[in-house]
Amino acid sequence: MSKRPKVSSGRLQFIPPQIPIPVEHPPEDEGWVHEIKFDGYRTQIIIDKGGVRLYSKNGHDWTTKYWPIALAAELPCRAAILDGEVIVAGEQGAPDCPALEAAIWNEPSRLVFVAFDILHLDGRNLASLPLLQRKQALWQLVEPGLGKIQYSAHFEGSALAIFRAVDEMGLEGIISKRADSRYRSGSSNTWLKAKYSAPIAVPDQP
Repeated sequence: MSKRPKVSSGRLQFIPPQIPIPVEHPPEDEGWVHEIKFDGYRTQIIIDKGGVRLYSKNGHDWTTKYWPIALAAELPCRAAILDGEVIVAGEQGAPDCPALEAAIWNEPSRLVFVAFDILHLDGRNLASLPLLQRKQALWQLVEPGLGKIQYSAHFEGSALAIFRAVDEMGLEGIISKRADSRYRSGSSNTWLKAKYSAPIAVPDQP
């Protein structure tokens, strides 16, 4: 279920993340949007009057490990909670998970946070809003760019076509999300994770 951000002495508290359910094939029916599955570490950024903090998916404070991102999190807001992934881009531009752990300790300047959801903004709980409304608020806050905090775009249309295009780019897969869904902590069937492993057989058209 979705959770209202807790506030303690003006500081927002970590919200357990929504977890996508693994599926073999992405959904093809209407009402879904699709995002690239980034091969990195799930991370939550909290911004409030106490500063900027970054948390692992289990709620551990990793701000010191991700300090370049924390320093760059100068967004036009007083308070926010962003959900996303910390990645390191490889030579071809695709996320390089094996290089991520080494970068955290040896080259933290390579770390990038890709934001795909927003749960709180300036006193407003956004978790109960439909996904596309949250994405619009996130886009207005982050905007597309190549800085330390980047925006994860979503795609509509044929999931299989997007799935194949993602594979050709050397990416791991896609996350399909119900466009009208609320944010709910824990495993949820409104977020589905499909990894590319083999060609998908498409039935012959009549």
